[in-house]
Amino acid sequence: MNELNLSAAHVASREMFRIWVDEHIVPFADAYDNAQQTPPEMIQKLAQAKLLGALVPTDFGGEAMDALTWGLLCEEVGRGSASLLSLLTVQAMMIQTLVKWGTAQQKAMWLPRLAKGDTIGGFALTEPNIGSDARNIESTATLNEDGTYTLVAEKKWISFGQSASIYLLFVKVGDQPAAFLVERDSPNFAVEPIEGMMGFRSANLANLHLEHVVVPAENMVGKPGFGFSHMASTALDQGRYCIAWGCVGLARASVEASLNYAGSRMQFGKPLIEHQLIQQMVTDMMVKTKAARLLCMDAAWLKMNGEPSLIMETSAAKYYASRVAVEAANDAVQIHGANGFSSAYPVQRYFRDAKVMEIIEGSTQMQQMIIARSGFQQHQMTQRERQSNK
Repeated sequence: MNELNLSAAHVASREMFRIWVDEHIVPFADAYDNAQQTPPEMIQKLAQAKLLGALVPTDFGGEAMDALTWGLLCEEVGRGSASLLSLLTVQAMMIQTLVKWGTAQQKAMWLPRLAKGDTIGGFALTEPNIGSDARNIESTATLNEDGTYTLVAEKKWISFGQSASIYLLFVKVGDQPAAFLVERDSPNFAVEPIEGMMGFRSANLANLHLEHVVVPAENMVGKPGFGFSHMASTALDQGRYCIAWGCVGLARASVEASLNYAGSRMQFGKPLIEHQLIQQMVTDMMVKTKAARLLCMDAAWLKMNGEPSLIMETSAAKYYASRVAVEAANDAVQIHGANGFSSAYPVQRYFRDAKVMEIIEGSTQMQQMIIARSGFQQHQMTQRERQSNK
C-alpha cells in the first residue's frame, strides 16, 4: 500500500486534519511547550472536533475511524505537537482496551464519555522501578472480604495523567497481573505533576500515588492473569501504531522547517538549499520520511484486514519511524545552525520531542528484540515448511 492507494475519502480526511492542525495546534505548540502545560481549552478543542472519540464505535457515540484515517490523523497531530499526540495515544489505548476486553457495563459507562471528551483516559503501567520489564510490576491489588479490592500503587510518567479522570491501572493480584479502572476522585488517590522534562514538556505528565485505594470488583477489566498478556499488549500495540504515524509527522515537520529555512537563509552569496551538503541532508530526510510513511501504511493495511503479522509490522514501523524522527530533527537543528537552539524556531522542540519517541511505547531496543525474535521464528517456520515439501 502506498500514497497512490489513498481513497478520495482518505485524501479529504488528511487535508481536513492538516488544516485543523495548522489552525489550532501549530501556532500554540511552542507556547504550550514553554509553559510545560497543555491547557484544558486545547483538550476541549480536540473533543469538540470529535478527535478524542475517533476510535469509539458509533453505537457509543464515536467516529469509528478506520485504521488508515486514524494513522493520517496521528501523523498530522504529530507534525503539530508530539505532546498533544500523546493525548490521542493514551485516549486510544484506553478506548481500544475497553472495546476489546471491557464488560458491557464498562463499555456503556465509559465509552460515550471518552467519545465526547467528557472523560480523559490515562494508561498507568510504568512504575518507578519498572519500565520495559512491565510483567514484573510491583503495584498490588488485594481482595477484601466484601469483594472489593484495595490497590497500593506507584505509577510514573503517565501522559496526560494531570488531565485524566479515569485510569487503566495495572497491578498484581497475588502473582497474577490484572488491570482496573480507577477514578481520579477515589479516596487516597494523589496525582503529582511532573515538570522539567527535556521533551514532551506539554504532555501534562504525572506520577500517580495510590495508598490503599478501594475499588469495586466490577472495575476489574478481564480477570487476574489476563492483564498483561491481553490488555497491555493490545494497548501497547495501539500505542506503537499511533506513535509510528506521529513520528512520520514529526519528521515531516523537520523537513518542512528545513526547506523553509534553507530556502531563505543566505550563506556565501546564495541560499543554503543550493549548497550540496545541505541538499544531501534534506534528501536523506525526505526519502527516509517517505519510507517511514510506507511502513506505517503497510501496518494500516494489515490492521484493517486483521492480518496476524500486524504486531511485528507495527513494531517495525515504530522502530524505523522513531529513528527517522530523531535523525530528521537532528539534521534540522544542524541546518538551522545557532538558530536551531533558539526558542524562536520550533526545530529545537522537534529535537527534544523526537528523542522521547525512541523510548515511549517500547524503546528502540525493545522493538529490536521483538522484530529479531519474530524474524527468527518466521525463518524457522519457513525452513520447516521447505523441509516438509521435499
